[in-house]
Amino acid sequence: MKIDKIELRHVKLELIAPFETSMGIETHEEHIIVRVDAEGITGWGESVAEGTPFYSYETVDTAWHILKDFLVPDILGKQLSSIDQAIDLWDRVRGHRMAKAGLEAALWDLFAKSKNVSLSTALGGTRKRIDVGVSIGLQSSTSVLVEKVAGYLSQGYQRIKIKIAPGRDVELVKAIRKSYPNILLQVDANSAYELSDIGIFKQMEDAKLLLIEQPLGYDDIYEHSKMQQELKTPICLDESIHSLADTKAAIELDSCRIINIKPGRVGGFTESKKIHDYCASKNIPVWHGGMLESGIGRAGNVALASLSNFTLPGDISASNRYYKKDIVDPEFEVAADGTMFVPTKPGIGVEIVMKELDAVTVRREIFGAR
Repeated sequence: MKIDKIELRHVKLELIAPFETSMGIETHEEHIIVRVDAEGITGWGESVAEGTPFYSYETVDTAWHILKDFLVPDILGKQLSSIDQAIDLWDRVRGHRMAKAGLEAALWDLFAKSKNVSLSTALGGTRKRIDVGVSIGLQSSTSVLVEKVAGYLSQGYQRIKIKIAPGRDVELVKAIRKSYPNILLQVDANSAYELSDIGIFKQMEDAKLLLIEQPLGYDDIYEHSKMQQELKTPICLDESIHSLADTKAAIELDSCRIINIKPGRVGGFTESKKIHDYCASKNIPVWHGGMLESGIGRAGNVALASLSNFTLPGDISASNRYYKKDIVDPEFEVAADGTMFVPTKPGIGVEIVMKELDAVTVRREIFGAR
């Protein structure tokens, strides 16, 4: 297919409520929406680089630069017979995985539509529904957090994940477990602790957590292996895993026993599939993380999570978990049984509501083939 036109949009979506983690408080979510046109077909993707460099060194501005000056020129006007061909062209660009993932996602949507199959089918998905959980940010008090948990359980979410930070951790876990002895519960530290803090996590052992997500450094694999040796509860790595190579190192060192896969963090669906397949071969379960995506990115997440080794509920909440109005139709909803339908229409399976997309666009640039 000849890539005729590529469009980048910097979007800024207001959150329904502030979302607080150990990295800070978010009131808006900034991402880049990527549109690729080829031979009358349009593919959509989302780069999840944020406005700040707190989760990743990548930001909206760095991703925009890499897309505009390197990735887009590499494929614009070219005849592409496969997504791997595009990935090979980008190989000289080191890192910048979120920038790559946004453009690669648009190509996956494009190629799936060209074959008249859903993105789930194109990726090798096997499920018609996926199990979903919800991520809850730090709250003003323990009682408010317990109330939030009750509300999300009533909406059908199968698993609760709470953010923790030093001084706001053990008490929260114990309070939720006391109120809800049998729910699937996990914690996410977003790299806020040090190995010397292991005693905090040992105090959580009796809470029967599903997992502890990224307790130590955002780029660490080795010290997590030291912590995992001392804990019965599985550690799950998120920020530390950027590739299949990182995955292999973490599993070999027993740094974790569960992997969180985010396409943006690892460079796209292609690398995500490699990580998924390798973990399956090693009996390591994976689950799908979230980056507060709009419906465009969320559609891709749902499709990827339909692969067979995504055996734990992911952070793929309903559209109205974060936004009053999404930019896709239909919006994503959670069924009463805590599952979400996997779109079956070609590509990402949802329509882009251009009026809503225009309303949240703060910068736009179009690149046409010469």
